[in-house]
Formats: sequence, C-alpha cells, structure tokens
Amino acid sequence: MTNEKVALPMVLKPLARPNAGEAVVEHVRRLVFDGHLRQGDKVPQQEIADSLGVSRIPVREALVALERDGVVTIEPHRGAFVNAFDPAAIEDHYELYGLVYGHATRRTAERADEAAVSELERLAGTIADANDPETLFEEVGRFHAIIHEVGGSPRLRAILHSLSAMVPGNFFAVIPGASEIVRKGFSGIAAAIRARDANEAEARCRAMHRAHGAGVIRHLQKRGMFGEA
Repeated sequence: MTNEKVALPMVLKPLARPNAGEAVVEHVRRLVFDGHLRQGDKVPQQEIADSLGVSRIPVREALVALERDGVVTIEPHRGAFVNAFDPAAIEDHYELYGLVYGHATRRTAERADEAAVSELERLAGTIADANDPETLFEEVGRFHAIIHEVGGSPRLRAILHSLSAMVPGNFFAVIPGASEIVRKGFSGIAAAIRARDANEAEARCRAMHRAHGAGVIRHLQKRGMFGEA
C-alpha cells in the first residue's frame, strides 16, 4: 500500500449537510471509478472533507459504509485504503447483484398480482422506447421499485441497495451499450413474469446484469484503468 499524497479533483459546490454522508460515499466511489484513487491508495480524509465543505465525521461514516461494500479497507490507526478495482472485482459485483436481484425477480413472478404485472409490462415498453439516459434511468428505477416491493424483503432490499452503486451517476449516460441491454433485458423479464415463468425471469435478470458487468469492464479498459488502452 502506498502513502503517497493523492491529487484529487476540486469540488466546486459544498455539500448540503443532511445528506452529507451519502454524498461523500458517492464522491469517493466516483474518485475510485475515475481512477483518482487506485488500489492501495490511502483515502485522504481531510482533503475530501475540505473539498466537500464537511467535517471529518461524515467522511468517517462514509468510509465505514464503503468498507461494508468492499470499496475500502480500514486499518486501525492507519486509515482507509482502496481495495482492488479490477475486472475480477467488477465481474463479481455484477454476478452477485444479478444473483440477488434475480431472486427478487423470481419471487415477483411467483407473487405479483395482475396490477403489478401490467405495470411492469408498461414500464418495460417505456424503457424500450426511451431515447435519453435520464428518462431511462427514471423508468428503470420504477421497474426496480416494483421488483423490490413485490419480490423483496427488508433484508433483500438492503443488500440490493449496497450492491447497486458501483458506477456513480447515471449508469446509462456513463456506460456505452447499457441502454440497449436494459431495453432487451426488461422486456424479456416482464414477459417471463407475465408467463409466471420464475426460472426464465431469474435467468434473464442474471444475464442482464452479467452483460452490464462486461460493459463496465470494457468501458474501463478503453479508458486505461487496468493498464490496457
């Protein structure tokens, strides 16, 4: 692990205090995703607090959350260090997300009433027709919300929440090809749920998230994050 000082990009607008902890989490994820913090780097807590206009408290709280999510490791009396962010870690993340989300999708196929199934079909159609990343992001969120509500549980929702934020910001604006993956993916999932085919719904869900992981890896490889141009 390195103790060299890391130069971080400037943040122009201080954070609003009520959501400071979550915003710090998002900021650190972005620093890792954009390559400003790399494996083995010590997270510069004071610099992050100063740049965001917050105290060290929300930064420490954010690091605890990020350690739980596997982004950093906190070493007593030394600080927090960035964990591996490589193709294997990304593949594992999306494989796990697909596994957990696939379980919720399976349950949805088994439990959903007619109103929920019809709404999922409607949303799948809206997603298929969406032309801009912002609309896509919002409609996908609504589709997810129904799956979480019908097929989830408090524990399952907590796990999904912790697994869903590897890519900061709007996933569909950042990752090339992600829009087409969800257009096809959610159409297939909604059709499987309509048919009450729990196995097919789960399989399509896992395949969709596996494809997302592959897309993230390709995107970062092209940016040279893994030493490949």
